[in-house]
Amino acid sequence: MAGAAAELGRELRAFARSWDPSVPPLAYGYGPGSLRELRAREFGRLAGTVYLDHAGATLFSQSQLESFTSDLTENIYGNPHSQNISSKLTHDTVEQVRYRILAYFHTTAEDYSVIFTAGSTAALKLVAEAFPWVPQGPESSGSQFCYLTDSHTSVVGMRNVTMAMNVMSTPVRPEDLWSAKERRASANDPDCKLPHLFCYPAQSNFSGARYPLSWIEEIKSGWLCPVSTLGKWFVLLDAASYVSTSPLDLSVHQADFVPISFYKIFGFPTGLGALLVHNRVAPLLRKTYFGGGTASAYLAGEDFYIPRPSVAQRFEDGTISFLDVIALKHGFDTLEHLTGGMENIKQHTFTLVQYTYEALSSLQYPNGAPVVRIYSDSDFSSPEVQGPVINFNVLDDKGNIIGYSQVDKMASLYNIHLRTGCFCNTGACQRHLGISSEMVRKHFQAGHVCGDNMDLIDGHPTGSVRISFGYMSTLDDAQAFLRFIIDTCLHSSGGWPISQACADTRDSEAPSAEGQADVAPAVVHRHSLSPREDALTGSRVWNNSPTAVNAAPVAPPVCDVTRIQQTPSEKAAGVLEGALGAHVITNLYLYPIKSCAAFEVTRWPVGNQGLLYDRSWMVVNHNGVCLSQKQEPRLCLIQPFIDLQQRIMVIKAKGMEPIEVPLEENSERAQICQSKVCADRVNTYDCGEKISSWLSTFFGRPCHLIKQSSDFQRNAKKKHGKDQPSGTTATLSLVNEAQYLLINTSSILELHQWLNTSWGTGHFCMISPSEVQDSGRFCGNAVFSFLTCQVLGPCHRCQMICIDQQTGQRNQHIFQKLSESRERKVNFGMYLMHTSLDLSSPCFLSVGSQVLSVLKENVEGHDLPASEKHQDVTS
Repeated sequence: MAGAAAELGRELRAFARSWDPSVPPLAYGYGPGSLRELRAREFGRLAGTVYLDHAGATLFSQSQLESFTSDLTENIYGNPHSQNISSKLTHDTVEQVRYRILAYFHTTAEDYSVIFTAGSTAALKLVAEAFPWVPQGPESSGSQFCYLTDSHTSVVGMRNVTMAMNVMSTPVRPEDLWSAKERRASANDPDCKLPHLFCYPAQSNFSGARYPLSWIEEIKSGWLCPVSTLGKWFVLLDAASYVSTSPLDLSVHQADFVPISFYKIFGFPTGLGALLVHNRVAPLLRKTYFGGGTASAYLAGEDFYIPRPSVAQRFEDGTISFLDVIALKHGFDTLEHLTGGMENIKQHTFTLVQYTYEALSSLQYPNGAPVVRIYSDSDFSSPEVQGPVINFNVLDDKGNIIGYSQVDKMASLYNIHLRTGCFCNTGACQRHLGISSEMVRKHFQAGHVCGDNMDLIDGHPTGSVRISFGYMSTLDDAQAFLRFIIDTCLHSSGGWPISQACADTRDSEAPSAEGQADVAPAVVHRHSLSPREDALTGSRVWNNSPTAVNAAPVAPPVCDVTRIQQTPSEKAAGVLEGALGAHVITNLYLYPIKSCAAFEVTRWPVGNQGLLYDRSWMVVNHNGVCLSQKQEPRLCLIQPFIDLQQRIMVIKAKGMEPIEVPLEENSERAQICQSKVCADRVNTYDCGEKISSWLSTFFGRPCHLIKQSSDFQRNAKKKHGKDQPSGTTATLSLVNEAQYLLINTSSILELHQWLNTSWGTGHFCMISPSEVQDSGRFCGNAVFSFLTCQVLGPCHRCQMICIDQQTGQRNQHIFQKLSESRERKVNFGMYLMHTSLDLSSPCFLSVGSQVLSVLKENVEGHDLPASEKHQDVTS
């Protein structure tokens, strides 16, 4: 298998392949200049990164940004609605940009008008609201709104506007329109002027399939009808995806409405689009609201309003984003300068996608099974039928689909940026993946929503993987992607180079209902440590002394695993027999700073949010966005130590002087700010310029340390608290999902055996803040507090488990092996949440405490079938 992979690798490097001699040579690059030089000069930030989500958003070039910045610093642009010199300059420049846009699409102001919008979605909404719909009534069958099912969500959403106007909406499948064309289905009556609108994409944003531009004239002329109804058809061509890599000639293909987004073409500015409206249709558009700049005259006290004569002035409410409009000029200039024009981009990107498609579709497992399943309506024979997009799912050697979330996580370890899900195109997703409407509803009931990571439900995919090329994409990008697929699917599993890896394991994805039975910890006898383990076991950890601060941020040891017999009292208490029984806590960890190194303790207090000070702080960038090891692996090198007696946290890092941070804020000086953790809003405060400077020096970029405000309560999501007693709500610190994570040491040992290596202590830090709850005494007081925790579900691992916590280096093979061993579901560990906590007496967790796994027979007094029974963990 490894030999076959190597041979495929050699084939990928041989780009000078034998093409069909009847096909003209494919174009690659943009003339005599080196594409690699262009990448290095204009897109240096891509070094080491393979960006393959150009259909989502392409990237701006360095010279484009520099040219625009220079323009802004050399000129004064005022509000275009004013009459001063700077405002006149803005107005005239904006009008020049309108002409430039029209010229780009091979048309003029005589035929089309440009209405600037907030994007293509806003342009679609404008058409839906302004089109001259005729509602159904006693004397009229009403207008029809038809759209291709292979359309973006923003097109389908137009139907809610038409529905409110009592206008019928009809989805049309691509195959139905193709068959209608073959039948030459038409409904032409020149005397019937009832307006209908048909919307379709020039290029599917799901698969990259390109639909015929000839449909525009065929539908407008009545020669081809989406549905059999009399009237006059207008056509909206959704060109947002198409024009990002292909020229569109509106002098030939005269659609009535053409929405576009400019960031799809040259990356910047975002949030700016346009609606190109044919001037023969413009007078038909109706408008209700009028904003600043759209009125020739109006009265505030009477119903008197005269709109501006220009269609653009009528529909551009308020002051447009004029600086962004001016930026478009620099985008067009730079694109032309770097590539020579969109025709060259079209040929270049198609060369890459055709090459990648042929290589990808030829990959097979040793048993002959395909490695991927590609979703396409074309054979990638020409850029007329296919854009630079490939949509697919990865298969295992038995033909089962590997969830897109797993593929995405693996790709990120190779620094490959791609897109997963349904891509805001449910119609195409259903059609290609065979998802019925009933399945969509069931998936939603199961908790799946657009944009989440629930990639497989009952073995059926909920989405797929998409790669797409842009004008600066290179052959190296294509081959890096193909090597990634080969490495993760065809590489001999016995040949993985194994390196040390470690992770902050509670900063990962949400739990699911799967695998909740796999929660039994093991009894661990600490008598068979390896020499490396003996050395690390001697490290000082937080013990019963409240002044100890030299705790070691290390991982748990790999120990022998044995079983113990249940006692009669355990059976009486409902402790599960067999695999589930009484066990002990072997290691206890908390992570004071989110995504930084672990702080190992032997005894620690418990609060409402879990272990005291666990995930109370986090590092944020200059924009206030939380950093994790996914973006900044060196976070693992930051080692926090907490001294409860002195009320300080000491932070250390190699090459830096230790720095102290107080455990609690000064309420008079703390300035509260808003932050987000896993879509939850949290109140935090900045820990000061001193620690900010320390972190910024270490990371080489501006950073801040912030702490969750002590008087802010972040409630756990409902799905985590549904079985809690009435009136109680679990609260969270800055953790992602749950208060605790339980890891079975036998699972770690098993993973080590899979990896076929001798690891030793401290190199696979998968035990995070605690291994389960514990009861103990507070400073010698004979008061015990017992905790009961609800099992929420498995922890879905992300790529952070592949980061060596000693060096910050990535090793993607850890994730790959765990994926293979867990049947492509990378779950490891179980999330727990305490169901009740009496803080009237001090409560501690301690290493060595006994743990009982208890079967909960019913929830809220209602008997449940065995399949729905829950397990609680009690200490």
